[in-house]
Amino acid sequence: MVRSSARLLQLLSLLQSHRHRSGAELADRLGVTVRTVRRDVERLRQLGYPVQASPGHTGYRLGAGAVLPPLLLDDDEAVAMAIGLRTAAASGVTGIDETAAAALSKLEGVLPARLRQRVTVVQHATVRAGHPGPTVGPDVLATISAACYRRERLRFDYTDHHGGRSMRLVEPHTLVSFARHWYLLAWDTARDDWRCFRVDRLRPWTPTGPRFVRREPPGGDAVAYLTRQLSVGPWPVRTSVTMHEPAAVVAERVWPGMGTVEAVDAARCLLHLGAETATDLAWMVAVIGVDFTVTGPPELVDAVRALGDRCRRACHGPSRDGEPVGRAG
Repeated sequence: MVRSSARLLQLLSLLQSHRHRSGAELADRLGVTVRTVRRDVERLRQLGYPVQASPGHTGYRLGAGAVLPPLLLDDDEAVAMAIGLRTAAASGVTGIDETAAAALSKLEGVLPARLRQRVTVVQHATVRAGHPGPTVGPDVLATISAACYRRERLRFDYTDHHGGRSMRLVEPHTLVSFARHWYLLAWDTARDDWRCFRVDRLRPWTPTGPRFVRREPPGGDAVAYLTRQLSVGPWPVRTSVTMHEPAAVVAERVWPGMGTVEAVDAARCLLHLGAETATDLAWMVAVIGVDFTVTGPPELVDAVRALGDRCRRACHGPSRDGEPVGRAG
């Protein structure tokens, strides 16, 4: 039989699975009597752990309490939490980096040396690529999340990517963290259609509005719909390019948000995408690394020709077929 203090920790670990455990099961796992289990449960309650008993006191589970008691984590859980806290600053939420650093400091203070070493190794072996995106306040995320959960209409002031301002009334569906930005997918009541909003560009009004019946986005997948919209929706230059490879091959080479792939036949597909300029579109298509055909718009055709000429000028010496090529100018 384990000592009383160690047994309490073991009992707490069993209860933290949040599933109902009978007194007999706990007694068997701890090697004690059911009466001892009841006594240990009472001691945990005195320490602030909200252990709930099922009717008739035949079983127990750990419920939510008014305060946050100490938690028991196994080795993998502790390492996962530490690594998660180290990367939390990339979430785009204002102030979360300081909060995560404070929580991590507390966690590392109680980690055994062997686990602290595992966390340190990951920290020193990894770097964060890219520039951080705009941040949003946790209160804004909380307001939007509550409206999504309660299915309440949300009114907010919005600034679009051209700087235009408007007031929107929407039925919020889902918050999506995508490519260093937070987006809200919602049904716009004035436009009678789905819209995607950058959360850093909106200022919600409170309180939220009346309840609504939840709709499903086209295709039933919020992330897939958002990806399609970001690929072509907001861009001033849009096109569909014929790619001379199967859709599965092209899809593997298209990064999230770049474009959407539509199969034509077993050997070809269409890539639907958009960008700020035709020049941007030209290199985006070329970098995929498969043969393609561009039919429009005219500015994209010109941009692809210009890109091809630039690449040829960058090559020195004769080509493989013996024809001379120009030099970089």
